Amino acid sequence: MSIYIERDGSVSVLAPQKLNDAEVSAIVRSKEYQIYKGLAKWKELNSVRVIREPVNGQSFLYLGRNYRLAFVQKPQQSIMLKNGLFLVDWNERGKLSELFADFYRQRGMEIIKERIGIYEGKMGLIPKQIRILDLKNRWASCSPHTGNLNFHWKTMMAPLSVLDYVIVHEMAHLRQAKHSQAFWNEVDKVMPDYQNRIHWLRENGARLTL
Repeated sequence: MSIYIERDGSVSVLAPQKLNDAEVSAIVRSKEYQIYKGLAKWKELNSVRVIREPVNGQSFLYLGRNYRLAFVQKPQQSIMLKNGLFLVDWNERGKLSELFADFYRQRGMEIIKERIGIYEGKMGLIPKQIRILDLKNRWASCSPHTGNLNFHWKTMMAPLSVLDYVIVHEMAHLRQAKHSQAFWNEVDKVMPDYQNRIHWLRENGARLTL
């Protein structure tokens, strides 16, 4: 049985079907110390979370850099990155989160496809389909049987080096479904410093939010 602290602070339990509710509850109770320890770590990491207000001058992340928000009248697009500023239509300020999510999806499809192209030759792997979605508490996912890769649009807030790690991680799953030693060997072949990138994501992932 596996117990997870999700990115939103909730606790998830993955249990075999053969266990009944009472057995699952007993195991969870026996792991209370580890769970509370994990929740304490989650609170510590989420202390870096930034609450972004819909006001002029507020910073928003894109590929690891902060850009200031500026509301304008009648821009060329509802949201655009120009001259180091995120320009947003004043009349659409009420749906700022939707506008940013759409921006990250559009840019994500372009950039992630480009980055995957770099690693296809290095890893000898070619995904069949790439999608940019809202994956809730996951940065990305892979369907080894179909060859499809999915990425959360929030990954577009991370530095390019961290985005590359997420891409390589999911591509490695096309060959190795589980997080076995063989899987990490696949990652290590093309990204020997992957542990540094994991550390950055663990320590700063809470910042990657609207």
